[in-house]
Amino acid sequence: MRILGIESSCDESGVAIIDADQGLLSHALYSQVAQHAEYGGVVPELASRDHVRKLLPLVEQVMAQAGCTPEDITAIAYTAGPGLVGALLVGAMEARGLAWAWGVPALPVHHMEGHLLAPMLEDRRPEFPFLALLVSGGHSMLVRVDRVGTYEVLGESLDDAVGEAFDKTAKLLGLGYPGGPALAELAKEGDPGRFRFPRPMTDRPGLDLSFSGLKTFALNTLAKIEGTRQDKADIALAFEQAVTETLVIKCRRALRQTGLQRLVVAGGVGANERLRNGLSDLVIREAAQVFFPRIEFCTDNGAMIALAGLVRYQAGYRGDSRLMARPRWPLAELGI
Repeated sequence: MRILGIESSCDESGVAIIDADQGLLSHALYSQVAQHAEYGGVVPELASRDHVRKLLPLVEQVMAQAGCTPEDITAIAYTAGPGLVGALLVGAMEARGLAWAWGVPALPVHHMEGHLLAPMLEDRRPEFPFLALLVSGGHSMLVRVDRVGTYEVLGESLDDAVGEAFDKTAKLLGLGYPGGPALAELAKEGDPGRFRFPRPMTDRPGLDLSFSGLKTFALNTLAKIEGTRQDKADIALAFEQAVTETLVIKCRRALRQTGLQRLVVAGGVGANERLRNGLSDLVIREAAQVFFPRIEFCTDNGAMIALAGLVRYQAGYRGDSRLMARPRWPLAELGI
């Protein structure tokens, strides 16, 4: 059983093939970062056009790498949402066209479910149930995962997603796009004792998150100083420390409230070194375990979509005849 996965929800074109017995056979990713950098963010129309140009060559590339022919493919999984509607439509049409030509099912996949399952691409995999921290440019949430298709959102951001807050704060500091990695790099030069940012919503019960205030705090702090490179590095570090400590506090609270002992961290911000270290220290203190996907599978990729398609196909899901593209798609609506 082999599943071809296609990811096109935003500004990365990802394609992969996974085998039920042999695991991941091949994967390829094309990032549009350089194209969007001059605009300081993703331009949806440009993203859609680039997916049109890149997806089919990537399919041909991974098929050749895996030594596959169309007859070897059992089904084609594609990201149906959430994401940019134009980008989603490109991937959906590509997948449905190939599925029709090859005579196989097309399986619409939820983008965040792909992230949730990404750690299962590794040799060390979490068992169900587990707590998941999903942190990306568009989403920040804590989710209880009892089994594939059974998800309970325990808390989420009430405003900016954490990755969005990283990018906006980086832009305030005059850093390039994408801002998150640039801010984290600059933070390495910061003085840890100079500024202390608030830890939002940690002084009240609950698991919801809020990060827009940290961006405003950074803006106000920057307005009071000269704005040298060292000043900006100190702000970057204070911001990163605040985000990390906030997420660690919320994860500790969620582990204790649910009684779960396994924590999965997924999404692009899951690649942040300070966050990884903070959560690794947390699980030691809580006698729990933490699971991260490898860095290349933290950001959007075809491998996680192929995996999500595989587990759903194994559970009996065969998709339907509709071309699905849902820019907004609550995770709680998923089932098998």
